[in-house]
Amino acid sequence: MYSEVFLDHFKNPRNVGELGPPAVTVEISNPICGDILRLSAMFQGDRIVEVRYKVRGCTASIASGSALTEWMQGRTRQELAGLKAANVEASVGGLIPESKHAAVLCVDAVKKLLSEAGRQGA
Repeated sequence: MYSEVFLDHFKNPRNVGELGPPAVTVEISNPICGDILRLSAMFQGDRIVEVRYKVRGCTASIASGSALTEWMQGRTRQELAGLKAANVEASVGGLIPESKHAAVLCVDAVKKLLSEAGRQGA
């Protein structure tokens, strides 16, 4: 049902936690399923140099959040802005239809992170 990559991210999530200031931190939730994703990122110039996440949600949200943080590492704001749900799905080896909301939650969190970083001048 789930790929080996997915199961590895779920069982061994990467980059769990939160970064303190001057990192940019956002929280986003899916009102339908109740999943909550908190994303913290440190920018150096135009590039992500460190990223962490916390999630309260389903298996797919845990695995997707982990894969998202690995994907984000070292990316530029422009690359982050181009993130699609399909990128997140591919990074965990695919998601079943009932779990695709997890990829959307990740994309929404990155959009909010970029908006907040711009607002804070980070």
